[in-house]
Amino acid sequence: MERQRGITIQSAAITFHWPAGERLKAGDPQCTINLIDTPGHVDFRFEVERCMPVLDGAVCVIDGVEGVETHTERVWASAQEFKIPRIIFVNKLDREGASFKKSVQDIGLKLNGMPLVCQIPWWGKDTVKGVADVITGSVVSWNGTRDTPEELSKKIPDGTLKSELAFAREKLIEQLCEQDDELLEQWTTLGKDIPDEDIKRSIRRVINDGKGSLIPIFAGASLKNIGVVPLLNAVNDYLPSPRDRPELEVRIGQSQQALSRVLQNFGASKKPQHRIEALASVFKVVNDPRRGMLTFVRVYHGLLKKNTPMWNAKLQEFERPLNMMQISAAQTIEIPHLSPGQIGAITGLKGARTGDTLLTFGSNKAPQTELSSIQVRPPTIPPAVAFIVLEANTPSGAKLLEAALQNLSREDPSLRWYKDEKTDQYTLSGMGTLHLEVARDRLENHYKVEAYWGNIAVDYKECLTSPTSVHHATFNKTVAGRAGKAACSVVIEPLEQHHYDNLSGAHVERDGNVVQVDIPGENLPFDVEATKQLLVNGALAALARGPRRNSPMHQCLVTIKYDSVTDFFGPTSAAHIVGAANKAVRMALKEAQQQGTVGILEPVMKATIICPEATAGAVQHDLHSARGGHVLEVKDMQDTSANEGNDINISDIYAPPDPYEFQTTLRETRQGRLRMLEIVCQVPLAEILDYDNVLRSKTAGRHSLMMALDTFERVTGPREKALV
Repeated sequence: MERQRGITIQSAAITFHWPAGERLKAGDPQCTINLIDTPGHVDFRFEVERCMPVLDGAVCVIDGVEGVETHTERVWASAQEFKIPRIIFVNKLDREGASFKKSVQDIGLKLNGMPLVCQIPWWGKDTVKGVADVITGSVVSWNGTRDTPEELSKKIPDGTLKSELAFAREKLIEQLCEQDDELLEQWTTLGKDIPDEDIKRSIRRVINDGKGSLIPIFAGASLKNIGVVPLLNAVNDYLPSPRDRPELEVRIGQSQQALSRVLQNFGASKKPQHRIEALASVFKVVNDPRRGMLTFVRVYHGLLKKNTPMWNAKLQEFERPLNMMQISAAQTIEIPHLSPGQIGAITGLKGARTGDTLLTFGSNKAPQTELSSIQVRPPTIPPAVAFIVLEANTPSGAKLLEAALQNLSREDPSLRWYKDEKTDQYTLSGMGTLHLEVARDRLENHYKVEAYWGNIAVDYKECLTSPTSVHHATFNKTVAGRAGKAACSVVIEPLEQHHYDNLSGAHVERDGNVVQVDIPGENLPFDVEATKQLLVNGALAALARGPRRNSPMHQCLVTIKYDSVTDFFGPTSAAHIVGAANKAVRMALKEAQQQGTVGILEPVMKATIICPEATAGAVQHDLHSARGGHVLEVKDMQDTSANEGNDINISDIYAPPDPYEFQTTLRETRQGRLRMLEIVCQVPLAEILDYDNVLRSKTAGRHSLMMALDTFERVTGPREKALV
């Protein structure tokens, strides 16, 4: 499917050693690299963001023709948020129209960091034939010749390239000295004759903070294997190892604490069986045809052993692994354990999902402390914006379909599904049209599901327009053969910005809603943290289906009160506590519907359209007049002087000249390049669900369209009546 569409759809994780055996020189260290390859399409942004927290460093690959694209900026901002050290590889320099200079300038202007040119392409006849290293002044990669890099370096003519390399080295040292005092001291003593290794160590130091103020840039053309080997060397030289990264912070209760502090607090002074032996984070789950569900984990502390029961802090239960392995393409290597910093795949876990935290303890009993709910960066799952309805062909096929949907949502938590018990239809929700098309493809071809499929439609939400009164519910039913009784009180109100400043105690934010729990009193006869989690789970389940259109509730603040005097009737099962919260929330929503205070929200997308100047006017008119959109910005793609809100000035950026720089007009005429405009706009998703086909007819296919959820807005007037 990836080959057919020409894009990466699912992230892949492999482990390998570099330099490889034949490249390893005597005395050089060999590093272990855990590589996670992530998609580039905006519909799979969640796939990128769930891998982001486990990274120690990142290589951002950009197209040497297109430069920095809109999605690159979004992913870069996510890496900035997690303070991940990163370098950039300008790829596809062998393509017609590739410009290393424009790409470097693009990086500085759009990613708000000063480019640090570490390599310069060696051009020949308008295409790249090799790459020269700025620090050493030698050729490090080449194409179509049997000469060694040393022999090629001797052939570099004394003219342009050699002088450009010397100038680039001076600029690189100058930029490093502005941020690295250690190198500045060396420069005052040695001048420009600083040893190569000291410059490399300086680059490693300045990017290690993850702020992205300096951005090392490398060049190449991976299809011709130009620049790939020096890029992998750069990973070893510049990106940090797990030991170089700041200490991991974990969520325990409602606070964020350093892992070492948590381990110290629950260390030797506590019971040995409550000591954390190992801690790992699940960053990917995938269904393998031969091995079943593979759970990919990153280990942060201790040795994660394959035969040890693992406590899932999200599900609050033990899971028993069957096997542990490291994966390299089609090969798997079974291993007995994973060490800190390593990634690997585990089989046999029944319920683990992306974002879950796994722990092993000194015994197989769950600790009755806050340790049982410790979490490593729980993921924020964005709300779905589109859905598709499907129905099994046969009653027997319904069970297969349900199991496949369950597995698919474990693999990708940004896919949600539910079953309508009245119609026996299933609704699958996702992040966009392409996301759902790929999900359908996977259900049909991987899981072999046979079903009737509807059309992809917009996933509307429901909201409250005014607060509900207090609703007290008692759940007193036999569940799974067990009697029990629990109660709670609930108030729901529209979620507004000022509420975030006044949230009290325990609260959970999910799918655009906030649930807070108030359990007054001290020394209570039940586990307070576990009870809070169960009440939250019940409320979230009720919010998944609104009273007006069965659409998910959005922008709701749910306040649950659980009073030990009126709501606790002695020890009871978890299902009864969940049921009480679920019942109370449903009662409150039903009252709101009866009073006419339930509104409808629709997803509004921020769309970026790149199209020829000749058609831009027609596109803007169509967006504004026919689709209810707002054009926010229009800019010329070739105008690199546009530099609003950016601290980097284009005149400060060093970028080596391209070989055709003085024949730009002739070259562009020969290639028939068009002047392209970028239109940034806000449009309701319902109006542009199939807009790619509309643009194709307007631009003769010379366009690109990228969309991401911007906000949800209330539907009013005739459009609201049409939805009811």
